Amino acid sequence: MIGNDIFLTAEWRKLILVNYAVDPSVLTKYLPPFTILDTWQGKCYLSLVGFMFVNTKLRDYGIPFHGNFEEVNLRFYVKYNDLGEWKRGVVFIKEIVPKPAITFIANTIYGENYQTLRMKHVWDLASDKIKISYSWKNRGWQEISVVADGHSMPILEGSEEEFITEHYWGYTKLKPHLTSEYGVQHPRWETYAIASYQVNVDFEATYGHDFNFLNNSSPDSVMLAEGSPIKVMKGRKIDG
Repeated sequence: MIGNDIFLTAEWRKLILVNYAVDPSVLTKYLPPFTILDTWQGKCYLSLVGFMFVNTKLRDYGIPFHGNFEEVNLRFYVKYNDLGEWKRGVVFIKEIVPKPAITFIANTIYGENYQTLRMKHVWDLASDKIKISYSWKNRGWQEISVVADGHSMPILEGSEEEFITEHYWGYTKLKPHLTSEYGVQHPRWETYAIASYQVNVDFEATYGHDFNFLNNSSPDSVMLAEGSPIKVMKGRKIDG
């Protein structure tokens, strides 16, 4: 893609990915038109993801006081058949950021469901075990955190880590017969071995009644990815 197709550049760093295998029926009403659920070894995944945006720029221009910030999102995985080519992408239930300008831009241009809340993070990288946490305030402080080995490893082909991290399209349900699509470019990531994790989240308070069951669920897996520079491309609309 040529340069003027790039809408946003940034780095996504130290991504915590908390993955739940869920009944596909939970996600049916959130499925954008013309997409289908993407699964790994028969499992339909819903992921709670926290990370840092670093060096963020819109069309090569930095936004004062909006270069570095946290994001936490709840997402699931889909596929779209584009003239015989299967594109693997994600759908966001909600994305939380601490910057109202980011919320306004994402909701207006991409039709996403962003929410602005107070947020904070901890990166403790001073030893051979690193600690990463992301928190947001919604009826009290919610938090996801991991302790991991300090040395990252390549992601193996065919692995669960590959499935979770190798989706390069975003899809959003705009209307019953209208979907938004945009591409994301980044190199293949590396991950860190997890030693321990904590999920202190009221899913109903943050994401609604449909996801209350996660309050009593244990994740199938928890990952920490290093991340990389990324490019978010201009979107388009799909109407059939």
